[in-house]
Amino acid sequence: MVYTVTFNPALDYVVHLDDPIENGKMNRSNKEEFYFGGKGINVSTVLTNLGIDTVAMGFVAGFTGAAIVHGLSHKGIRTDFIILRQGISRINVKIRNGVETDINAAGPRLSNDDVKAFMKKLDDLGEGDYLVLSGSVPPNMHDSIYERICRRVADKNVNVVVDA
Repeated sequence: MVYTVTFNPALDYVVHLDDPIENGKMNRSNKEEFYFGGKGINVSTVLTNLGIDTVAMGFVAGFTGAAIVHGLSHKGIRTDFIILRQGISRINVKIRNGVETDINAAGPRLSNDDVKAFMKKLDDLGEGDYLVLSGSVPPNMHDSIYERICRRVADKNVNVVVDA
């Protein structure tokens, strides 16, 4: 099985405009789109489209997190996210009007208990499984988390791919 990890998933709200943005004025879009974002989610999406089963893991929160889980399930992607009790998963705004402007939110804060619950899920991975770690980490998570995860699964002969 391929497990993908997205620590900081998002709803990407893409707004298309015909004209440049005029600050301080009403701007009208001509098209809007929503996508489920995060590098690990992108990997799960591509693999699912290729007929390869995946499980998307990480953390989600609030109504946006519920939308991410529901949307991925609707696309045939299995999920095993930790549901956070506080905050909301990110909404990133992508403005397209001849140039690309992105406004990416920081995401929810994780408690030590949240991280422990995630690490415990890794114990279910087994020999021959793939674990794809990709993307940014939430604001209060230490960058060494990828190293900690690699150490956690090292004796299980899990194949690890890191793209951070």
